[in-house]
Amino acid sequence: MNPAILVQGVTKTFGTTTAVDDLNLEIPRGTLCGVIGPNGAGKTTTIRMIMSILFPDRGTLSVLGHASALEAKDRIGYLPEERGVYRKMKVGVFLTYMANLKGVSGADLPARITRSLERVGLSDSELVAAASLSGGDKRKLELAMVLASDPHVVLLDEPMAGVSAEDVPGLVDVISAVHRAGKTVLMVEHHIEVVTGLAQRIAVMHHGALLACDTPENVMRNATVQHAYVGEKL
Repeated sequence: MNPAILVQGVTKTFGTTTAVDDLNLEIPRGTLCGVIGPNGAGKTTTIRMIMSILFPDRGTLSVLGHASALEAKDRIGYLPEERGVYRKMKVGVFLTYMANLKGVSGADLPARITRSLERVGLSDSELVAAASLSGGDKRKLELAMVLASDPHVVLLDEPMAGVSAEDVPGLVDVISAVHRAGKTVLMVEHHIEVVTGLAQRIAVMHHGALLACDTPENVMRNATVQHAYVGEKL
C-alpha cells in the first residue's frame, strides 16, 4: 500500500534562501507524525508543499498515491496556522458554509456537522456566534471544520497557536481521538511536550533539512538532534 504522504528529494528556495533542502519523508497510513524544529526550519513550507499551496523547485510529493494534493483534496483536511473563523456567523452556519465551499453537501450534512462538533467537544455550540468562543474553542471549531468532510489525511500546522495553556489538553484529546479513528495525522507543532505525548513518529527539521525521523524516545536521545539544538528551543 502506498504511504499516506511521500516526499522525495524536495528542495524549495525563496531567492537566495533555501527553505527546504533535499527533504525525504514518508508517512505510513494511519500514523500520527509530529514535525518539530525552530522558526525557519522549513516546517510550514513543507506542509504547504504537501498541500500544493507551494510547489518544490526539485523533487516530488504524493498524497494518498496522487502526485498532487489537488487530486485528493476531498480526502485531505488542512488546518493552517492562521485562524479562519467568520466571527459574526453562528457555529453551525459557519460549518455549513465551509463544507459547501469544499464541495460537501447533501441531506446528511447537518448530521456530519453535529458529529464533528461532538468530536471536538462543542456539541452545545451550534447556535452560538463564533465570536463568543474562547481562543481554544475557536481552534476546536476550526478542527470541526476540517473533520466535517471526514478526511483520510489531516494536516495540522501549529494547532496550539494562540491557545491558552488551559485549552491545550482539550485540543490534545481531540487530535488523539482523530488519530484513533484511523486518520493519518501530520502535525507541525512548537510544543515539544505535545508532540512527544501524541506522535508515534517525530520528524526533526533544522535549516530546511531532516535531521531525524523516528520514535519520540529515539529522537529525544539522538546525538545529532541534541548537538544541532544546543541553545535552541525545539
